[in-house]
Amino acid sequence: MNNTNAVKLLLLAAVSTMAACNTGSSTDQVATDSTKVPAFELSSIDSSYKPCDDFDDFTNGNWKKNNPIPSTESRWGAFNVLDKENKEVRLKGIIAEITQQTDLKAGTEEQQIADYYKSFLDTATIEKLGITPLQPYLDKINMVKSLDEWSKVSGELQKMGITTFAVFSVDADARNSAMNALYEYQSGLSLRERSYYDRTDSNTVNVRNEFVKHVDTMFRMAGFTDKDPGKTLLAFETKLAKLQLTNVERRDPVKTYNKAAFSELKTLAPQFNWEAYSSEQGVKADTLIIENKDYLKKAGALLAATPVETLKLYTRWQLLSRFAGFLPKQFDNAAFRFYGTVMSGQKEQKKRPERAIRSTDGTLGMPLGKLFAKKYFPESSKQKVSEMIENVRSVFGERIDKLTWMSDSTKKMAHKKLASFTYKIGYPDKWKDYTSIKVQPGTLIENIISASNYDNNEAVSKIGKPVDRSEWQMTPQMVNAYYNPLNNEVVFPAGILQPPFFNPNADDAINYGGIIAVIGHEFTHGFDDQGSQFDAEGNLKNWWTPADRAAFDKLTKRYSNYFSNIEALPGFHINGDLTIGENVADLGGLTLAYYALAKSIQGKPEPQPIDGFTWKQRFFLGWAQVWHGNTTDAALRNQIQTDPHSPGRFRINGPLPHLKEFQDAWGCTGGKMTLPDTARVVIW
Repeated sequence: MNNTNAVKLLLLAAVSTMAACNTGSSTDQVATDSTKVPAFELSSIDSSYKPCDDFDDFTNGNWKKNNPIPSTESRWGAFNVLDKENKEVRLKGIIAEITQQTDLKAGTEEQQIADYYKSFLDTATIEKLGITPLQPYLDKINMVKSLDEWSKVSGELQKMGITTFAVFSVDADARNSAMNALYEYQSGLSLRERSYYDRTDSNTVNVRNEFVKHVDTMFRMAGFTDKDPGKTLLAFETKLAKLQLTNVERRDPVKTYNKAAFSELKTLAPQFNWEAYSSEQGVKADTLIIENKDYLKKAGALLAATPVETLKLYTRWQLLSRFAGFLPKQFDNAAFRFYGTVMSGQKEQKKRPERAIRSTDGTLGMPLGKLFAKKYFPESSKQKVSEMIENVRSVFGERIDKLTWMSDSTKKMAHKKLASFTYKIGYPDKWKDYTSIKVQPGTLIENIISASNYDNNEAVSKIGKPVDRSEWQMTPQMVNAYYNPLNNEVVFPAGILQPPFFNPNADDAINYGGIIAVIGHEFTHGFDDQGSQFDAEGNLKNWWTPADRAAFDKLTKRYSNYFSNIEALPGFHINGDLTIGENVADLGGLTLAYYALAKSIQGKPEPQPIDGFTWKQRFFLGWAQVWHGNTTDAALRNQIQTDPHSPGRFRINGPLPHLKEFQDAWGCTGGKMTLPDTARVVIW
């Protein structure tokens, strides 16, 4: 069952995923590794730039010159470097140890990991099988004679992660966060976001043209005989895209919360057999939360007006595309050429063993994460991060008290929410049982389907039941963090709690500019344009006075307009309304971390400069170091159209002009990195 809920707010667009989502040898080694990483690498600085003109190029100019994007990547920065270390070194070692064992008991996590990894590397069997593992599902699609039958087959395929025009998901009820509810969301676009279907610039037109060629190629290799399949598919998806909400509209948690009786689906889109679709997935619910009722009405009409043969073509494509990377080399290469090269700018695929590690992580991430956490995350780090979180909480409370735009009554509620924040660090306290996932050598696609069915069955079993607030939405090895407004919690996996984000051997200023700004970022998500609409218990409930909400909205609109004026590439401006939540979180995170650092040295001797930089300057060097990176133009265009995060360069340079603390630290009296007091936006 697809988890398409956009409520959880990530630090970064995820670099790896769990199953069915299209998501050193001892603990002592961690400390040893960290000593090898300098707090800040002076060679990264390009002194031909002035910090007050372009802080990213000043701080990271030489790093970017000396670290070009590898041919296998679409972007390369601190997140990617650490992600590669976690997966291609640490997980590689764990998997190597497991696969060398000869007495693995069937059904154990070690057996699942070893046999999945081997099945991905078994290219001889993959080539021999061709697309035959998909044939049972292709036969079912080909036998469809009506929209009713198509609805039923779509439901069965949904369990395997095969998307269609609408998908179900299970999560906490946004207005009753203690209980799980069924959600319905729009879906089904191969190009991921509706702007790819209507933009008229040459780059986006080229993507559509290449998509048509890609579909034609894939169908030809599969032996499908459809005439002009790419053209037919693009025409259908374009019609579907025009009915869908934009990614900005989907950010509104109130407008996208429409609770209804399950039977209302029949009224909204009677053309689609919702009972058959849901029954195939094991979904049983009296009520559900609909993202956009108008979309379902119009989509139902579109389905009725679309020839069944076109719907079958669309579903065969979704099936083929979902599994292309696990099919023979010709399909794998074709899928990479379009999604990797055309859409993201990657020049070549990673080697098969590296991909095997990442695929194993994507399918069996939590079982691997249990081993990763045990080996690479000491309890000392967990305690240190807990102290940091409480430090940020304290400073946030002080910042709330000093706000001039918020009334005392709303401040009281903000304090209540802040005090109710919970947090998770490193890894789960309890682990799920994955033994029901059937994994065998030589059956790669069947292994993936088994894991997908596990995810589906686990999700539907939660409908109408109490929320397990101990559950994690990320694996421990993931280089990321998130805020979940439904739990009012911040979560920091072990994967990100390593240099350059957290370095126990670095000076405080670098760590505050790194991991503590990240912690502040996640805290601020509880008070950004979306998170601020949820109360202390995680319910979608207004706790603001009208005047205070209007003042907040005015500030965020100014900040949104500021980012919308930034042209990241010719013709591609940052979408300030799409990125406002992440941009507010960055600004808040920096502010909180800076004042937490300042508070930590009160009453102590002024820290001495290091490498010629004061503690104030090193704080901002720490921030810039976290976000340094290079990105291909294709990936940058894709990010601007689909991602609620601003590109890394603008996460560095974007918020700094609004911080007088930055101007004071670097002695800026002018330059592009400064703004007059009247132009600065100060929210939290």
